[in-house]
Amino acid sequence: MAKSKFERTKPHVNIGTIGHVDHGKTSLTAAITKFFGE
Repeated sequence: MAKSKFERTKPHVNIGTIGHVDHGKTSLTAAITKFFGE
């Protein structure tokens, strides 16, 4: 059985965050993923 071809309609982005503890990395990542997820 052949699989249907997956078509990516949104751009693929890798983001790395570096920072000290409690400096907002998680909040920033959540805001970015929410913005681009819409």
